[in-house]
Amino acid sequence: MNTDVVIIGAGATGLFVALDLSLRGAHVVVLDRQGIARGTSGRFHGLLHSGARYAVGDRKAAEECVAESALISRMAKHAVFDSGSYFVAFTGDDDAYIDSFRTALKKANINSEEATVSNLLQREPKINKDAYCAIAVPDKVIDPFRFLASVAYMAKNKGAMFHLHSEATEISKSGIVKTDDGLELTGKVVINSAGPWAGEVASLFGNELDLMPTIGLMLVYSPRLVNVVVNHLRPPSDGDIVLPFYNTNILGTTAQVVEDINKIMVNDEDLQDLIYEGSKMIPDLRKMEYARSYYSARPLFEGSNPREVSRDFEIVDNDPFVTILGGKLTTCRLIAEKVSDLVSKKLGLDATCSTKRIQLEDVLLHSGPFSGTVGEEVYNLGANFSALERDISS
Repeated sequence: MNTDVVIIGAGATGLFVALDLSLRGAHVVVLDRQGIARGTSGRFHGLLHSGARYAVGDRKAAEECVAESALISRMAKHAVFDSGSYFVAFTGDDDAYIDSFRTALKKANINSEEATVSNLLQREPKINKDAYCAIAVPDKVIDPFRFLASVAYMAKNKGAMFHLHSEATEISKSGIVKTDDGLELTGKVVINSAGPWAGEVASLFGNELDLMPTIGLMLVYSPRLVNVVVNHLRPPSDGDIVLPFYNTNILGTTAQVVEDINKIMVNDEDLQDLIYEGSKMIPDLRKMEYARSYYSARPLFEGSNPREVSRDFEIVDNDPFVTILGGKLTTCRLIAEKVSDLVSKKLGLDATCSTKRIQLEDVLLHSGPFSGTVGEEVYNLGANFSALERDISS
C-alpha cells in the first residue's frame, strides 16, 4: 500500500499531524500498536497548561502554552473545563521564588491576578490554612479522550486512514513500514510520533536517540476535596498539583527516571512521598484513602535532572524519517503545525496550516475501555470508544 505519509503513534501529536496534513491534501495512514490516546496522552493528570508552571525556568514552553491553551479552549469547548486555578504558597515557602514567579508570568504574558487568601479558603476549606499567598492563573482541565476522539474523527473525515492495534516492526531507509499483522506501507515520509517510545521506533530505522525514560505517578481521590486546580507555589517538584477531574481529584506528580518504560514497578515509598508532598496543600490527603494510582511516561530529552529538562519540543529530520521529541498535550497542535510545514515541503504541497480555525465536534459519549488512564472512573467499560476506533480504522 502506497501513501504520502505514515504516522507512527495515535497520541495527541500524531493525531493532529494526521489532521493537519489531511487538511493540506496529503494522503496519510496512522499506525498505533494500541489505539487512540492509550499512551501518555491518556495518562497525564488532565491539566491544560496556561504556561504558569514553566514561566520561571522554561519561558519558551510557557509562551507556547499560553497561545495553544487558548486555541484548544476555543476549538474543543466540549472537552475543556474552566474550574479556576491557583498557585498557592504556604508557611515556609520561599518568598524570593514567589517574586520570581510574578515577574516571569508578566514576561510570558500569562494573565494572573492576586487572590485574597481568606476568600479562597472560604470557598475551598480543605486547602491548608497555612496558605498566605494565592495567584490565580488561566490553567484549565481537559478531558483528553473527548478531545482526541474529536481530532481523530475529523482527520478520518478529511481522508486520513487508521490502522490501530498494529505495531511497526521494520522501517526501511526507503520508507517501507512493516507491521506485526502483515501490513506493508510505503510512505514518501515516515513520522515517528511515538512519544516516550520514539527511541524504540527510531531504532527500527537505525537511529539512536538521547531520550530519558521518565515516569510520573498520580493518585486519584474520590469523592473530591477541592473544586479548583491547586498548584504549590514553589519550584517544580513532586506532589505539587491537585486538580478536579469530573467527580475526583487527581494528585500529581513525580518525575522518576527508569531504565525501561515498558517494565515499571511503582513502590510504596514513591506513593507515600507523593501523599506527603500533596498534603502540604490539602492536609486531608494524608488521612484519606486514595481510590487508585496510575502513571504516565514522559517523552523527555536526555538530561541530568528530569525537573530541569525543557518541556519544549524538537523535530529531527533524517529524510524520509522524521522524529518528534518532547512536547506536551497542550502544545500538540503547534508541534503538528511545525511538522506538517516540514513534510509539506517534502511533498511539494502549497497549502498552509488551517488547524487554528477548526471547530471540533463532540463525538464521544462516556463509555470505553479506559483501565489505568486518567478517566477510568468516568469512562465505564463499554462499546462507544471501541466503536469509534473501529469506525475510523481502515
